[in-house]
Amino acid sequence: MRQNADSQTAPAFAKPSIEPMEAKQVDQLPDEPGWQFEPKWDGFRCLAVKAGGDVELYAKSGKPLGRYFPEMVETVKNLPGEDFVLDGELAIPEGDTLSFDALQMRLHPAESRIRKLARETPAMFILFDMPMAPGGESLVKSPLTERRARLESFFARVRHAEGLRLSPFTRDRDEAAAWLARAGGALDGVVAKRLDGFYESGERAMLKVKRLRSADCVVGGFRYGSASALVGSLLLGLYDDDGLLHHVGFTSTISNAERPELTEKLEALKGGTGFTGRAPGGPSRWSTERSAQWEKLRPELVVEVRYDHVTGDRFRHGTKLLRWRPDKAPRQCTFEQLEREARPGKLIGEVIAPA
Repeated sequence: MRQNADSQTAPAFAKPSIEPMEAKQVDQLPDEPGWQFEPKWDGFRCLAVKAGGDVELYAKSGKPLGRYFPEMVETVKNLPGEDFVLDGELAIPEGDTLSFDALQMRLHPAESRIRKLARETPAMFILFDMPMAPGGESLVKSPLTERRARLESFFARVRHAEGLRLSPFTRDRDEAAAWLARAGGALDGVVAKRLDGFYESGERAMLKVKRLRSADCVVGGFRYGSASALVGSLLLGLYDDDGLLHHVGFTSTISNAERPELTEKLEALKGGTGFTGRAPGGPSRWSTERSAQWEKLRPELVVEVRYDHVTGDRFRHGTKLLRWRPDKAPRQCTFEQLEREARPGKLIGEVIAPA
């Protein structure tokens, strides 16, 4: 549900009346004046809604997150003021970086397990916007400069609350570019926002830039497209030090024109060992109904793919196929070429700042 943008106040609410403002992915940071740059943290985007004495946390999708992060619900409940909305990133610190795996472990059906994890690995809420101020005052039609000032004023009063952090920003493009160059681990990229921009609920009114990397991978298997006799996606693998080929992700950026010929080529390689280490279809947080449906191949083909993030020695998202590498021996495709999760996020008092 969207808040009426013409209203400057709103009654108490139990469901999110504001959708999070979203970002459009672009290749580079804007270089004209009038932009604010913020770290894109590696966590769950979250709106924290306090209505009267009730608190709920909402994911970008609108689904409630409160039961998975009871410690943060309690923190927000104890903040002064009523009827406000905070926008930020839920994250779990691990040393001097953030752990996305620890976040995903919270999405567990057993309440006892969630409570145990909340005690052992408490979450933090990294604040970067305030679409509604205490008292139900809508700030969606206020420029970013005013919303940031109001957020900083609010944070100054609650800075000692358990688990709350204020995300830094810069209006210096060179500094933002330096953050981006060190992206990885805690820092997922950089977000750019117009200084005079409103909080455009549900719209892609911000820009986000990620540092993209590439890797050469063995094609250890493939999946047919849904209800199709043609290839739908390639399953990617990397060798470990023991010579085992582990499944690390997939790519499906194959043009329709090349699918028939590629399918022929792949079917000629069917019947190999496929992945000799971790294979598709095993229990994981990425599993789907089709996870177990794949064709094993002899490990002879190598592709270069572009990826944006690695979690637990696999690509977190789908990758983009850049080119085939007939010049590369499959055994050369090892984990060593991956840029490991860097640790640029340093926890400094109440603020997280890129190193």
